[in-house]
Amino acid sequence: MLITGRVLAPDGKPKANVVIYAYHTDARGIYPKPAQSLGATVDRHGRLRGWARSDAEGRYSFETIRPASYPSRNIPAHVHMHVIERGCATYYIDEIVYTDDPLLTPTERARHDGGRGGGGVTTPERDTASGAWKVVRDIRLGADIPGYTKCPP
Repeated sequence: MLITGRVLAPDGKPKANVVIYAYHTDARGIYPKPAQSLGATVDRHGRLRGWARSDAEGRYSFETIRPASYPSRNIPAHVHMHVIERGCATYYIDEIVYTDDPLLTPTERARHDGGRGGGGVTTPERDTASGAWKVVRDIRLGADIPGYTKCPP
């Protein structure tokens, strides 16, 4: 799965050098442990995690796999995301969820549509050449983040 998007400042302009951290479950719905432990706090996110930094146009991307929902739970499959505006703010934003997920109920969709950091509801598409999934998740800095103060340019 290819996750792409743009990081946008509160005024809608692209924002460079923002760090995005993402992590998710594997195809079985579990957080696979790293090959070597990095400590309990780090290990709980598993090994399917990564960092990206937005470029001059605010673009970022992750190449990963499409996660599965947790076993024995009715929570849609999702990708957790955090934003780090270096020297200013760190916060989580709404997870990426998928419109084709049968567990994405209207209540769950409303919870992820237009919330923290903008809408996390995505529509997966297959790349015709590779067959890989693609989703787009734009990030609005500070959107619905309680107490957010716009960071200096």
